[in-house]
Amino acid sequence: MKIIQKIGLVLFCIALLVFTAMLGLGTVELNESNFSVEDPYHRAEILNVAKEEGFLNKPISSISFISSYKNIIKKASNNLAEKAKTSLPEGVQIWDYTIADWRVKEYVPAAIKNGSAGPVKDNPFLFLFLTFGLAIIGGLMFIIPKFSEPEGIKNNGIYHNSLTRGIGFNTKLIYLLGTIIAVLIYGFFYMSDLFWPIATLILGLLITYLVFYKQDSKDHNPQRTTAPINTGMLGIIAGTYMLIFYVLLYWAPAYIHNWITMVNPLSEFLSGGQASQWFLYGLMYTCIVIVMGIRMMTKYQHNTYQKIRTASVMFFQTAFAFLIPEILVRLNQPWYDFKNFWPLDYDFFYAYNIDQLTSSGSLGLFMLIWGIIAIIIGIPLMTYFMGKRWYCSWVCGCGGLAETLGDPWRQLSDKSMRAWKYERYIIHGVLVFAILMTLFVLYHYFTGTSSILGLNVESVKKWYGFFIGAGFSGVVGTGFYPLMGNRVWCRFGCPLAAYLGLVQRFKSRFRITTNGGQCISCGNCSTYCEMGIDVRSYAQKGQDIVRSSCVGCGVCSAVCPRGVLRLENGSGDITERTDQLRTIHITEDQVKILN
Repeated sequence: MKIIQKIGLVLFCIALLVFTAMLGLGTVELNESNFSVEDPYHRAEILNVAKEEGFLNKPISSISFISSYKNIIKKASNNLAEKAKTSLPEGVQIWDYTIADWRVKEYVPAAIKNGSAGPVKDNPFLFLFLTFGLAIIGGLMFIIPKFSEPEGIKNNGIYHNSLTRGIGFNTKLIYLLGTIIAVLIYGFFYMSDLFWPIATLILGLLITYLVFYKQDSKDHNPQRTTAPINTGMLGIIAGTYMLIFYVLLYWAPAYIHNWITMVNPLSEFLSGGQASQWFLYGLMYTCIVIVMGIRMMTKYQHNTYQKIRTASVMFFQTAFAFLIPEILVRLNQPWYDFKNFWPLDYDFFYAYNIDQLTSSGSLGLFMLIWGIIAIIIGIPLMTYFMGKRWYCSWVCGCGGLAETLGDPWRQLSDKSMRAWKYERYIIHGVLVFAILMTLFVLYHYFTGTSSILGLNVESVKKWYGFFIGAGFSGVVGTGFYPLMGNRVWCRFGCPLAAYLGLVQRFKSRFRITTNGGQCISCGNCSTYCEMGIDVRSYAQKGQDIVRSSCVGCGVCSAVCPRGVLRLENGSGDITERTDQLRTIHITEDQVKILN
């Protein structure tokens, strides 16, 4: 079995190397026949500058092409701006005559797409096999033999493995601060506005002040994320790779054109259109959830609940998040993920989305009504009966990726009181901002007013999309799996999780009940809690776990050797309905010893 697993690991590494090497493969050539800019003024000026620079009809590497072509567009835009000072064409506005930043983001990928040449474009199926194919085969060869292992949880040196042990506190702080500062600096150039990065920084400093000083959050509880003496270098490498991937995916898709070209045939088969970086991401996401979901089943094969729950997230990701939206596009309907709800789907109420849905006939109108009813009625009702686990642990794509790809790092979640206070400030702050942004968007949609309280609506949308929708949920939320655990986004940033959590905390029948008399304080439950809850402390006291952050994954119950923890949706009172199962029940008022 070990030989098969080693072969599988080698195949996966080969696939990863090919995938990475593809970034620099091929050349791009700009000429008048493949030049796709339609605006006559932009087209003429860019071609003129390209001729002056000797850039036309000259094949160069794709990476060099991107930077060179951007410089040509910038020079062309400056030339147009100078011409506009003396003579602006009749009927043309200055903002249309010059080349805006958003135009550059269209022109560069289009030029690469039309002018690229090389092995990936000539053999997309070959590279699809060498990357996705070998990675899937290698992953399954490594995972499937685990089904023959004895059932039950085996820690297997997770705190000694360089990939899963985590990093020391000081290293983690440096890494986290470095990432945040880099995102803020890039945000300044991305938004061409100093106000929003500074506002974000001020909010972050305010939260830090409230946690460290205002609430005197000195944590004397030693229960924390393990801080090893020797930092897990493989974990840092894996985290860095994922960080870079998300930066390229969100903010520099021109550099990953070979990856997008490789999946073009699949996109054309499913939706009838050319692939984008989001199709690439959806395909990767789905493959990872399926393969790592099988791994999840090998690890928790002794627990039926975990196997069914894992199968659920695999199904919803494959069908509802990937296949159905693509098939809808082929049927000339709007791309729509029926399981993605506001405020996680923060652009649901954007004007373009509302107009697209309302103009797409009865199905589009159903999609709009479905989303609104789910927000107002469906989500609170389901959470009342089932807790937030019905979504966060059974349906959500973010949770699905965290539970599958992120499972090897679930033990790295910080269990300290200070982390909990950060969590409450940040996640509820994101929810508040999501609500405010949506109110701004709807007010703008119905009134046409583009400025509210001195804030430009488009600027607010761009800020939220950049810092929360991309920087937090993608770059930090997933890239930090090997560094801070697998639920960084779900725990600290997801506005829908915050909404569900408030309902669960105050108006839900779901909770995890405990039998404190049976607890042997092994700590498995706390170790494996991905949401940073010190479950053992609840179990030792015989207290129900009603934390709003709990996603009801049930792993704490699955790894408990004594059956102390139970997931329940009872209708009785919290202090009465499981008394018969407890030996000791501790409340704020009394200690109760039961027969």
